Amino acid sequence: MSARSKLAHKLFNRYLLIIRNEENFAEKSTFSFTYAKLIVFILTLMMVFMVISLFLVKTLLAQWFDPEHAELEANKRLIMLSSAVDSLAYEVDLKDQFIDNLTMIIKGDDTVNLQDEASEQRLSTLNTEIDLDNLPPIDSQFRKEFEQGDILLDLENYSSGEIQEFFLFSPISGIVLSPYNVRNEHYGVDVVSKKNEPVKCVADGTVIFSDWTQESGYVISVQHKGNLISVYKHNSALLKKVGNFVNAGDIISIIGNTGELTSGPHLHFELWYNGNPVNPEEFVSF
Repeated sequence: MSARSKLAHKLFNRYLLIIRNEENFAEKSTFSFTYAKLIVFILTLMMVFMVISLFLVKTLLAQWFDPEHAELEANKRLIMLSSAVDSLAYEVDLKDQFIDNLTMIIKGDDTVNLQDEASEQRLSTLNTEIDLDNLPPIDSQFRKEFEQGDILLDLENYSSGEIQEFFLFSPISGIVLSPYNVRNEHYGVDVVSKKNEPVKCVADGTVIFSDWTQESGYVISVQHKGNLISVYKHNSALLKKVGNFVNAGDIISIIGNTGELTSGPHLHFELWYNGNPVNPEEFVSF
């Protein structure tokens, strides 16, 4: 008999598997099989096990066994971090523009700082569209009165009711020598106190300006919550830097007599809410 015939005989020869009870040799079950069927069954079982394993590796067990999963997750995190960095960079640019504009206002610079070319183009278009010589009589009269200063915005009524919820500490104890007066463009109060008296922050916030100016000497400004800004001018020394977080009652400067617009040691204190000045005496007791 040839080798091929012997192999075929072994593969397709039928065998009987009998399972008996060990004690009484009673027959429990019988299985008829051939080696060919047994090999096919084992191969099928291995294929099913392989398919299940691949499915688990690509889904539930991917983070432990699939090398591409770690790369995909790293790429996702990288994209999220890039977006976060772009957002932070945009926010930093906005903060820088805000601080530059506030610095310009504090220094008394009247130059208009256009943020971009689009703003400049819109302003140019607006100026072209408005013909000042052909305005109606009522508009011309209103414009004339406004330019002469006969019409002033009532900023106290605009903002006082909206910031009553703020509790503000007194920056310094003394006598108000020059009160708040919008008509005279005096957007704060001048408080006279003892020499070298420490100036305290009125509320929690972040220092957004701390530097020397020609007109107001040493000036420090603090940004508080709710679009509220406090400004302290004519100091002899500044104790906080830009970016420092200060608590209500922290000492931020020393009263002084610096700058051109001063006639003696005092503190010029201003409050700005949503870009408009408010009367400090309505919220702070000196």
